[in-house]
Amino acid sequence: MTALLASSLPVAAQKVMTDAAKESAKIYASGYQKFRFGGYGEMAASYLDYGPNRLTPYGSAKQNRGTISIPRFVVAFDYKISPTWILGAEIEFEYGGTGSAREVEWYTEGGEYETEIEKGGEVALEQFHITKLIHKAFNIRAGHIIVPVGLTNAYHEPINFFGVYRPEGETTILPSTWHENGISFFGQFGRFEYQAMVIAGLDPLGFRNTEWVASGKQGPYEIDNFNSPAVAGRINYHPTEALRIGVSGYFNRTAKNASKTTRTSGHDFDVTILTADAQYRSKNLTARANFVYGNLGESRALSSINRSNTGSSGYPHTDVAKNAVSYAAEAGYNIASFFGGKARVYPFLRYEYYNPMEKTQGDVLADKRMKVSMWTAGINYYPLPNLVVKADYSNRRIGGGNYNSENMVSIGLAYIGWFITK
Repeated sequence: MTALLASSLPVAAQKVMTDAAKESAKIYASGYQKFRFGGYGEMAASYLDYGPNRLTPYGSAKQNRGTISIPRFVVAFDYKISPTWILGAEIEFEYGGTGSAREVEWYTEGGEYETEIEKGGEVALEQFHITKLIHKAFNIRAGHIIVPVGLTNAYHEPINFFGVYRPEGETTILPSTWHENGISFFGQFGRFEYQAMVIAGLDPLGFRNTEWVASGKQGPYEIDNFNSPAVAGRINYHPTEALRIGVSGYFNRTAKNASKTTRTSGHDFDVTILTADAQYRSKNLTARANFVYGNLGESRALSSINRSNTGSSGYPHTDVAKNAVSYAAEAGYNIASFFGGKARVYPFLRYEYYNPMEKTQGDVLADKRMKVSMWTAGINYYPLPNLVVKADYSNRRIGGGNYNSENMVSIGLAYIGWFITK
């Protein structure tokens, strides 16, 4: 039908469509002719002076311990079916993939010991989509796609943040990396670029006190409920080559997406998320800032539903806040530029504030142990443009200083790149 319609157009109009598609391909599919294969990965080790359970009268107990992990290993593949039809895919192995582990849900379930065998790590299809390039101002992508809400979700690769671990604020209150089934429309207008999408929504029965809606991402079942799709979008503005300013948003009426809709009948449980972020990147200076505000409708009613859950149900039994907030800023400067070396060395400083229980509704009390102010200072060494060695120190101030503070020293190694390009 599309080919027949195109052939009925005047020759001049057909040429305009072809040129527009070529221009779009040049912008969005440059760098390879037919396919490319690559990915990114991270390794991390940490020393901590606090225990895993913050939910005590004094916060986390003082305890010296160490951790080591592979937070993620991602394999990426792009294939041009034609110059304007492109298949893209990413598979993510988190914390070593899958295996068996006896899990103690200290933090999320308030110290409850769970005896079932659960997977250790995760293998997830992070992206799998078909893109049709039409015009630089309007293109279509359908499949399993990244939800670019918040700075970290939109720019989640390890070279896009300074610390060993992803910034905590956004990854605490929002799914990360957030990816859903749906359709996306994207393009550029002058100095503006946009994404607008319709995607699978959240399951409100996963919302909880420690993570707000971050654990509401559907996924335990083979198919997602699509009874109430979500809408999301992002707009970036580039006033100069070095500066990018972005805003993003999300809305979903989540009740109809619940894994047990009989429990959410008669409610909406609307989720609204608004974010703003900015990045300045010159030859040697990099600075970023972001802000996230979230609102959950009928949070008091959802808290009541959670309280009725049993410990063996698999669902949270904690209260949920009406509002969650996160904001952060970080900056680093390449001091190697003073010595004329090719490698880059960035000392950096980051501040974060986040609270998944910023404001509650009705008789729900905000747990002050969820309120975190965090400083991170460290250094990023880039021996190569796509390889970075990281080291940092973090201090968390819990509940305005009324609970035990938490300190952590970490080192990490990360890379990103396309290994094969044809």
